Amino acid sequence: MRSYKKLLVRVDAIKVQHCLSKVVFGLEPTGNYHKPLGAYLDRCDFMVVLVSGVAVKRNRELLDGRWDKHDTKCAANIADLISQGKCLFYDSPSKEIIDLRNLLSLRKRLKKEEHSLRMRIRNNLLAKYFPELDKFYGQCESENLAIVRWCLDPKIIADMEFDQFFKMVTKRERGIAQKKRLRAIWDSAPDSVGCIPGESSEFEAGILVEKLRQVRQVIEKTENLIKNVSKQCPWYSLLLTIPGVGPYIASVILAAIGNPYRFKNRKQVLKLAGYDLSANRSGKTSKAAVPVISKKGNSNLRYALYQAALVASVRNIHFLTYYTNILRGREREKGIKTKMRVRLAAKMLVIAWTMMKKKESFNPDCLSGK
Repeated sequence: MRSYKKLLVRVDAIKVQHCLSKVVFGLEPTGNYHKPLGAYLDRCDFMVVLVSGVAVKRNRELLDGRWDKHDTKCAANIADLISQGKCLFYDSPSKEIIDLRNLLSLRKRLKKEEHSLRMRIRNNLLAKYFPELDKFYGQCESENLAIVRWCLDPKIIADMEFDQFFKMVTKRERGIAQKKRLRAIWDSAPDSVGCIPGESSEFEAGILVEKLRQVRQVIEKTENLIKNVSKQCPWYSLLLTIPGVGPYIASVILAAIGNPYRFKNRKQVLKLAGYDLSANRSGKTSKAAVPVISKKGNSNLRYALYQAALVASVRNIHFLTYYTNILRGREREKGIKTKMRVRLAAKMLVIAWTMMKKKESFNPDCLSGK
């Protein structure tokens, strides 16, 4: 805090000495390091802007024709970009939106950890000690984890009666398909070609299985908290009325857009997700230039919207009709179905932003432009 106050004293002195009327603080967003200073300056009612790392990198060489990097040149580089207007205003959302973004970021990290643990169990343990179980791995994972935890050595299963094995790895009976699958595993155990597990591998199996279960419990708690925080925002219930948009996707859209009134037009919203079109048109006619989405925006938002468009274009009559109309006449083009779903996802983002801005529920007429 003392260093921040010292900064403000220095800034005020420079402002008076050079007869300046305004002060603009420019920051390069690097991880989370800029956030405490940015939040403090914002609370003090200073204008704070952000300069993207891509712009900083590309503009550095233009200052003196050299690529060298040091603190003095970095400060001059940021100041030069701000003077050109190549900066973004500092986003200061509400407490609920900040909490929602933090929780979504936490969920993303937890899902990566969950996937890492699943792959370690499958590729490091099953592939080595019980490869016959691999083809059943994705069918009922709770039973597979129980097998890895208690029966990693196929000889243990081979020495059991089927009923004993069934009771050990299941919590409840779910029908003929369950028994058929477990019997196939039980039958393959005596002839398994896997390596013989030792004490170390059984210890590792126990740790990985328990850790995976703990991570999944934390993910469940995190998702419940995401839902509770989202409900505190007035736009959340409106977003749920869009076909294909469930609780998680609604939370992602809500966290990305934040305050809908900070966008002036639909082009800015599309740039937020990276759904804006870009093309190399230099020296080409408009027909020869093939536009593609820029993918420069929020990748999580882009992925969530595509999943929503995929569901809506199959299950909702209004979106299915819209999707069919934009596909008609081009259905033989390579990859056209994916491209049209991306177009539908961009349409859904604009619809969501408009609904938040007008505080209205979803109306199918917006697909026809009415």
